Amino acid sequence: MSQWIQLFALEFAVVAIAALVLLWDAFAPRTGRAVGWITALLLGGVLAASFFVDGSGAAPHGVFVRDAWVVFHERLFLAAGILGVLGSIDWLAMRTPKRQAEYYALLLFSLAGMMLLAGARDWILLVVCFELMSMPLYVLCAYGKQDGPASEPKLAAEAGLKLFVTGAASSGLTLFGLALVVGMTGTSHIGPIVTGGPVGSGPAPLTIVGMLFVLAGFGFKVGAVPFHMWVPDTYQGAPTPFVAFLSVAPKAAGLATLAIVLLGGWSASSSVWLPALLVIAGASMVVGNFFALPQTDARRLLGYSGIAQIGYALLAIATQSRGGLAMTLFFVATYVFTNLGVFFVLHAAAEEGGGHTLARIAGLSKRSPWLGGALLVFLLSLAGIPFVAGFWAKLFVFMEAWNAGLVTLVVLGVALAVVGLYYYLTVARSTYMADGDRSTPVRTGFALGAAIVVCLFFVVGLGLWPKPLVEAANHAAAGIVSGR
Repeated sequence: MSQWIQLFALEFAVVAIAALVLLWDAFAPRTGRAVGWITALLLGGVLAASFFVDGSGAAPHGVFVRDAWVVFHERLFLAAGILGVLGSIDWLAMRTPKRQAEYYALLLFSLAGMMLLAGARDWILLVVCFELMSMPLYVLCAYGKQDGPASEPKLAAEAGLKLFVTGAASSGLTLFGLALVVGMTGTSHIGPIVTGGPVGSGPAPLTIVGMLFVLAGFGFKVGAVPFHMWVPDTYQGAPTPFVAFLSVAPKAAGLATLAIVLLGGWSASSSVWLPALLVIAGASMVVGNFFALPQTDARRLLGYSGIAQIGYALLAIATQSRGGLAMTLFFVATYVFTNLGVFFVLHAAAEEGGGHTLARIAGLSKRSPWLGGALLVFLLSLAGIPFVAGFWAKLFVFMEAWNAGLVTLVVLGVALAVVGLYYYLTVARSTYMADGDRSTPVRTGFALGAAIVVCLFFVVGLGLWPKPLVEAANHAAAGIVSGR
């Protein structure tokens, strides 16, 4: 029993916090913002404990492995969870004061699923963890069904339904593919596919079909083209503080799982999945960047931006190298803080401005200079402008892809980064150069302001000194891919 507790200590702690939150709500339902602050503080304690608890090891039969790869992702998910809670405290207290505990509990259960995903080495455990991560997200997406001004349509229920339908479709595709893969290989362990066909001929045709179905299922999870149709609509309709969390943490978990499967298990069969991955990466960069150009709703614009960013991350995975995987981790980590920050600033501006269109956030820098400055920094990071975190993320990804011989996609990515710069600067122009209502100052709650400051600190800090995160990413990637 002690071995299990040591191996899953952090995950047990997160689930225990969720149970504590629900018990607290049962006996003391009217505690204002206290339950949110306590949830954030307890998660901070778990994050601090991750630096002192040595839980490395493996579960029986190797179904779960906890190593540097898992530790890196656990800390990243916990950081995203803490910021997700902080960013939601003020909104929950104002809009759904009687349903705060359920929100935090659902977010924590989803967080536990993400943390387990990074270490899953068995298909059955992986599917269970995926569903543990995904099902609370369906509920949270529709949590603000009465949120927003009375003059605007309530889109949260539609957003939740679209996320649920596409999530169910992705699970169906994944399970169908796994049925073929597991049936042909005779094992549920995520490992090299070397059986199922004649000797020396590689995987059997049914195994190949199964692998492509699994890849398609993962494509839905991370919002890559052509499985991206849920992203802009869900981002537009769901509560903005939740969208901030949804836009980073589940995608990071999906990319981690994709790396485990493709580079750790199926690396010997790259001739099957690599062409499909390259097409998905290129299409995601093209569709995400060009479809973001005409958007007037900032949430939809950031949704298409996220699709493009996933394309860059998939490009790094396609290098099949340790350096490429490490830069994927670096890219994802910087994206977590950047995208959380930009959504939090947008939420703060929209609460006072009455909407999320570019016209509603016009003149934000005059109503709140510090929020306008923070938004500009986050937008520059998403665009990859020196010297903020996003610059190094894109530069390192392109360098690894160039070294791997993916020259065409690198040139395409650089050209599309220029396109991305245009619509990011469109948001910045609305913030700084457009005339807006200067009579209404933006009042940011303490919790939301703290979350924005933390994101700003990491985006600027990693831009000035990326070395510690690069070293941590290299150490984590060594457990999946050996060599350079």
